[in-house]
Amino acid sequence: MQKTMAILLLSLVSSLVAAQQNPQVSLKTDLGTIVIELYPKEAPITVANFLAYVDSKFYDGTIFHRVIPGFVVQGGGMNFEFAGKATRDPIKNESNNGLKNDYKTLSMARTNDPDSATSQFFINLRANPSLDAKENKPGYAVFGKVVEGMDVVEKIVAEPRGMFRAFPDAPNYAVRILSATRLDKSNQSATGQTERKDPLKNNNVSDALVPRS
Repeated sequence: MQKTMAILLLSLVSSLVAAQQNPQVSLKTDLGTIVIELYPKEAPITVANFLAYVDSKFYDGTIFHRVIPGFVVQGGGMNFEFAGKATRDPIKNESNNGLKNDYKTLSMARTNDPDSATSQFFINLRANPSLDAKENKPGYAVFGKVVEGMDVVEKIVAEPRGMFRAFPDAPNYAVRILSATRLDKSNQSATGQTERKDPLKNNNVSDALVPRS
């Protein structure tokens, strides 16, 4: 009995320690707040990249420009006028990290080039195994999960769409990320490095689309 209790206690402590090591980010939107837990152990480059954008306030004022019910909600690269923001250099694809594109998970959007992800991300509205890495084919890198506010995500999904011919999957009334902030208030990235200082450059991020399954 004592041995069983000791094992259970050790497991609980390990879970608490792991949770404390995973940074969380709050996305305050027009429809409510979404809290995301990040996985730096599995996706160190992707998490560091995402946090660099968070720390520089890049996401503040961007919109969710692509909403496909039963598939994904995508944002993180366009402003209110559907103009792509200047981004940092693309990052290496980390889709082969053991994490799957399951319901509620957060992944990086990219073009057909596996190593083209910059700032855009998407939230999976269901399990999307077609987006996972295969033996000889990179997928879409999962680097976090929604831990609070999935009801807010569903509100975004429920918004009417179709008003904009060039962006038929965009909500008719823009849903903005008003602010993206770390909940741990740290100035360090998840890998222990300081925020990246590489210059922004002009990228056309509008083509960073996740293919429909």
